[in-house]
Amino acid sequence: MKRLETAILKNLIFNEDYARKILPFIKSEYFADNTEKILFQEIEEYINHYKNLPTYESLLINFTESKKLTEQQVQDSVEMLREINAEKDERTDVKWLTDNTEKFCQDKAIYNAIMKSVKILDNKDDRDSKGSIPKLLSDALGVSFDSSVGHDYVDDADSRYDFYHKHEVKIPFDLDIFNKITKGGLPQKTLNIALAGTGVGKSLFMCHVAGSCLSQGQNVLYITLEMAEERIAERIDANLLNIDISDLHSISKHDYERKFSALKVKTQGKLIIKEYPTAAASALHFRALLNELQLKKSFKPDIIFIDYLNICASARIKAGSNVNSYSYIKAIAEELRGLAVEFSVPIMSATQTTRSGFTSSDPGLEDTSESFGLPATADFMFALISTEELEQLNQLMVKQLKNRYNDPNTFKRFVVGIDRAKMKLYDVEASAQTLSDSGKNDDDEPMFDKSNFGRRQKAESFEGFKF
Repeated sequence: MKRLETAILKNLIFNEDYARKILPFIKSEYFADNTEKILFQEIEEYINHYKNLPTYESLLINFTESKKLTEQQVQDSVEMLREINAEKDERTDVKWLTDNTEKFCQDKAIYNAIMKSVKILDNKDDRDSKGSIPKLLSDALGVSFDSSVGHDYVDDADSRYDFYHKHEVKIPFDLDIFNKITKGGLPQKTLNIALAGTGVGKSLFMCHVAGSCLSQGQNVLYITLEMAEERIAERIDANLLNIDISDLHSISKHDYERKFSALKVKTQGKLIIKEYPTAAASALHFRALLNELQLKKSFKPDIIFIDYLNICASARIKAGSNVNSYSYIKAIAEELRGLAVEFSVPIMSATQTTRSGFTSSDPGLEDTSESFGLPATADFMFALISTEELEQLNQLMVKQLKNRYNDPNTFKRFVVGIDRAKMKLYDVEASAQTLSDSGKNDDDEPMFDKSNFGRRQKAESFEGFKF
């Protein structure tokens, strides 16, 4: 009688701290054995009525005097109760039991939700429609023990001070200016969005950052819903191997293997690229992928790239449902941010501009395609801007739109160098950053320093920047 279920039942009777922690989350339907289910229901009913844990004697009397149970059920319940009572003095690791009870509840909730969904699909359960399935699965996946009762402002002052001064885990950029505006990189449990028009450089930006993370030894997961896995890998090859993307098709196998072998020596990280059909995958699919990667490859990403957000599906809202685009895109953003929190990683994604934003040299949050709910959910959001003059200078303008890590008005606009042939971004010299605070001169035209055309030297400091 060393099954987890009986350990749970024993501690529900004899361990008040454990019982109060797990009772809000555990359900009788999680117990497959009927006798265990009956015993749990009796414990739960007693606690709800008397606001206290039952004693062994009270449960024994309740069972022997029960009018709602069969004679066999009473006999089985009493026997199990006596076996549990005989083990009451055996030591239990409550922390271990609590953690495993949480996993038990999560697994049972998911299993029950799947079984119920199958019945609905087979028309064997007419109480719910097919539209209820996403919520069933979402609720099951959301099962979690939350024992926090909140932050006590006065009593928790010391822990708050420690929080202010602890080292926050971040994924740094290889671009100094981005590290500057994010105070060192992307924190865990965040959603970060690049806004740009078609062809401006959303995927190039994400491929560059993915490559730089890999070079740092980070584990990277790149999810693509727009381009094939091989096309994403091709862009990262051009970036990391320092080869024009057009030359990858003519390079000899010997040279390719030599360059790639040199690359492998430099990094201990892994990069997984996974392709999904456009608009066919949601946070549920990504969660399943993460669990499968952990199980089959012992792979846990340090950062996740999703290319791109607008062509994801929602786990909560069925495609084609009678909901507006605001609600739909906001739902996707919330689900992705929830995924970031669940797996303690930053998520980097992108979104399209509106039609008016595509032609604008100064896009704002209002130019976010389809939904203003996206910037409301994101932690960090910026626009990538390209003009003919910028292209001549091999530069890309970046405009901060939202920043929870730093003051977005510091370095509101800036430029980075871009090498489209090699799918690279690079810092430019400080003197190239000649934009005013508004990003425009008196003639309402962007100002750029043409003297630094093609320069790839990194800025040593940000002093003298004019924003």
